[in-house]
Amino acid sequence: MCKEKTDSKPDSDCEEKLNELKRRLSELEDEVSEKDEKIEEYTSHLQRLQADFENYKKQVQKQERELIKNANERLILKLLDVYEDLERALENRAEDDGLEMIYKKFRDALRKEGLSEIPAEGEKFDPFQHEAVMVENHDEYEDGMIIEELSKGYRLNDRIIKHSIVKVCKKS
Repeated sequence: MCKEKTDSKPDSDCEEKLNELKRRLSELEDEVSEKDEKIEEYTSHLQRLQADFENYKKQVQKQERELIKNANERLILKLLDVYEDLERALENRAEDDGLEMIYKKFRDALRKEGLSEIPAEGEKFDPFQHEAVMVENHDEYEDGMIIEELSKGYRLNDRIIKHSIVKVCKKS
């Protein structure tokens, strides 16, 4: 170690050691600074990865819900023909044979799954909900109003799965 000397000349050996220690301190400070930058970089990267993973999980959950919804839609579309046949059978039956009870249970089950009928007769024609297959000039209806519903249309939740087939008033 460097000892204080009585004369005013600093010891060159001590000065070299001091300079060496200062240089080493500077190197260590630079090294710590680099490590801090790396830590910040890794932390930022990790946060982005976590956010990406959370977004991925949300996307997968949304896709699963859509898949289930679409599977339900296909099943309900297949059941609609049976439902409409049952409805026609009820309209044309001669006696009460329990058919109405079956129909109501069937209708309620479909409604619980989100099925609803699209209103048609007496409504304004909407090409997004109705399909016009006939037009007729009619005194009791305004232009563009639906005169008759030929086949019911259905909506599953917010999505139209079958358009109403209608006859529309068209004034000449």
